Amino acid sequence: MVNDKHKWKVSFYRPSSSRSKPERKQPPEQFVCPISGSLMADPVIVSSGQSFERNYVQVCRNLGFSPILSDGSKPDFSTVIPNLAIKSTILNWCDASAVDRPKPPELDSVEKLVRTLMASQEGNSRSENKKEEEISVSEKELLKGVAENPPVKFNHATTEVNRRPSYSSSGESVLSINPISPLPFTTRPSCYSSSSSSEIVADETLNPSSAEEEEIVVKLESPQVFEQEEGVKSLRNITRTMKEIRVPLCTTLLLSALQPLLNSKYSVIQINAVAAVVNISLEKINKVKIVRSGIVPPLIDILKGGYPEAQEHAAGAIFSLALDDENKTAIGVLGALQPLIHSLRSKSQQARQDSALALYHLSLVQGNRSKLVKLGSIPTLLGLARSGDLASRVLLILCNLAACAEGRAAMIDANAVECLVGILRRKEFDSEATRENCVAALYSVSQRSLRFKGLAREAGAVEVLREVEERGSERAREQVKRMLQMMRGREEWEADSVSFDSVMESGVMGRNRYRLGIGKNASGANTTEF
Repeated sequence: MVNDKHKWKVSFYRPSSSRSKPERKQPPEQFVCPISGSLMADPVIVSSGQSFERNYVQVCRNLGFSPILSDGSKPDFSTVIPNLAIKSTILNWCDASAVDRPKPPELDSVEKLVRTLMASQEGNSRSENKKEEEISVSEKELLKGVAENPPVKFNHATTEVNRRPSYSSSGESVLSINPISPLPFTTRPSCYSSSSSSEIVADETLNPSSAEEEEIVVKLESPQVFEQEEGVKSLRNITRTMKEIRVPLCTTLLLSALQPLLNSKYSVIQINAVAAVVNISLEKINKVKIVRSGIVPPLIDILKGGYPEAQEHAAGAIFSLALDDENKTAIGVLGALQPLIHSLRSKSQQARQDSALALYHLSLVQGNRSKLVKLGSIPTLLGLARSGDLASRVLLILCNLAACAEGRAAMIDANAVECLVGILRRKEFDSEATRENCVAALYSVSQRSLRFKGLAREAGAVEVLREVEERGSERAREQVKRMLQMMRGREEWEADSVSFDSVMESGVMGRNRYRLGIGKNASGANTTEF
């Protein structure tokens, strides 16, 4: 018989003092409102591309306040769009992280915080003004000397498209591999006049309410159709012929008066209104201002169902606005990608060309790449590349899409390897740039793909690539060499080569790595004036 004192064994668990309570999981930065620093319950995206809690945007707009963000920029609250994608992602993150779902903040507390920020910002502004007043005489003389001898101005293509910043608007690394001199890019829509200038610098001494502006605005806002027609015709004409007036005319007042006419049911008014937008957008300093004015949604509506000539100008306007890094994300969020894909099959050659160029520049941003893949654009792009129409431009878009994992997978699923090898085999190129872009697209698809080797052999790629290795350009031969080495199974070259991420981010789809094919007209000059 078991002794009673050994019958029960009771153990007491004492938590170790070394164990600490699990820390509250911090949300990703993009889930947090830049103003409040709290998780967003009802996120909205504004014209300048950032996302905020809706109530903070509402209060800031009511108070006429634009906060200075951590990067020193000021958001534009003129357009507010619900950001359903980030909202759904936030809720999923909360559920997965065992974090309470956020609730919209009360307006009273929001207003209190915003007013505190207003007071703080005003105080900082006064402090800066005081410091500026204390500049020494010698420093003022230096500043005066700089003003009297301004820096050298560069041409439109160099400053706007071929520049190589160390980072892009999407936050992606843009490291340079084997730096080469910039290659020419098309920098204007096909409907632009080739005589346009990008060297105009805003003169703050100009009166924003000039006589020309007042006269045009009165006509644009007139209830009489014939006066509206006169107004848009006059605006289109002077912004085409008088380059120096494009910047001073690009005011909030004029853009607000012009915007409703973009949706006019009268063809003459709509066509001339869109053409005027294209002319004004030619100046780099105007591009962000135009997007923030809310003109992009009407341009998208015109792409969907406007008059044919107006659709040509709308594609050109979106392409022009997409040249500025600050506009790329906003244009994609506002819904321009799907209509631009549709315009690639337009009957108008101008609309097709400018839509392709717009998509190329927009696809430099990672967020737009993902959207284009989800929209099912890759089969359409491959079909256009195979048909030869817009081949060089379309191939560059595909290079950009192949820079992300979902893009490469979608291209493999859409038989991109067979398609691109077939294009190289046919040798139907309108320029050497087209062949380079085709090789670049194939090289992009080959990276980190276990299926590429087998698909390439099935398509007979070895023979085609060897011919390119013998007769292609230096850039094409280098990429072909890497693909052939990979297909032979010798991948030791990867040890001393640049990582794939660096290659993708720096130049496979970069601005100065590959030329946009411009067909037989190698100069890319625009001949149509409007």
